[in-house]
Amino acid sequence: MRRVIAQGTFDILHPGHVHYLSDAAAMGDELHVIVARAANVTHKPRPILSDQQRRDMVAALDVVDEAHLGHPDDIFVPIEEIAPDVIVLGYDQHHEEAAIESALEERGIDCEVARATPRDPTHDDELLSSGRIIDRIVERRC
Repeated sequence: MRRVIAQGTFDILHPGHVHYLSDAAAMGDELHVIVARAANVTHKPRPILSDQQRRDMVAALDVVDEAHLGHPDDIFVPIEEIAPDVIVLGYDQHHEEAAIESALEERGIDCEVARATPRDPTHDDELLSSGRIIDRIVERRC
């Protein structure tokens, strides 16, 4: 059994998220997704949707075996509990593989770190980021 972890904010699910999670699932037998708590999102604007709603939406996807909320203080706690064989980062996530590998090694967590492939838009008007979706809503509705 090869256990895989994917992680992210997942604010307003879109085709880019589905591609990332499908790509991650293809790298193993069991996909666990860690959904970041809003309080821990510091690299971009805080999510619009609540922690629980984002977790529930991710859990509803067929490709996901289990969805978890991230730990409020230590992002590595769920990783230790899940004990993955591989952590798959989104192709455009801000994390650096080497830094994560180093932190995993320091904590005695033996797993691979990989990157998902990018998903190119399949048509001209397709939006593949929550930020772009929000911008479009503001542009058209506000």
